[in-house]
Amino acid sequence: MTHTTVNAPERVVSSFFDAYRDRDLTAMTDLCTRNAEFHYLPVEVWGKQRVIRGDGKVNGVGKALWAGLITAFPDLSNQVLSLSSSPDGTVLAEVVLSGTQASAWGPFTNRGQSFSLPHLFVLHVDDGGLIDSITAYWDNASFSRQLGHLEVD
Repeated sequence: MTHTTVNAPERVVSSFFDAYRDRDLTAMTDLCTRNAEFHYLPVEVWGKQRVIRGDGKVNGVGKALWAGLITAFPDLSNQVLSLSSSPDGTVLAEVVLSGTQASAWGPFTNRGQSFSLPHLFVLHVDDGGLIDSITAYWDNASFSRQLGHLEVD
């Protein structure tokens, strides 16, 4: 597969972030394999009886987290700063996510604050032109501060 084909890894990833910007969960998940892996490493929400982590499948945890973000941040957007790929289908995406909170999300009560936060996404596109793995990294402490959520033990 060459990088000029319609399903080139960078084009698939670019389409994914276009769909994310449009808040189109169906289009986002349609660009992924049915069992695509999902790893949002900084996500950890402590409840009374369980801990929810951003680790699982795109069509499970991923879709639920994205739906929650889209609801809590109705103006949620992303700006893709750079994409780079390797011959094995791995794509690195430097992306700034931003939005203004309109409702509670996870441990973050709504204070009407905005955030703008760089993320590093590591995605893998399989030979069929679909994303089969998404991993994301960001500074969760900065995210908390920007939303006015300062947790004290």
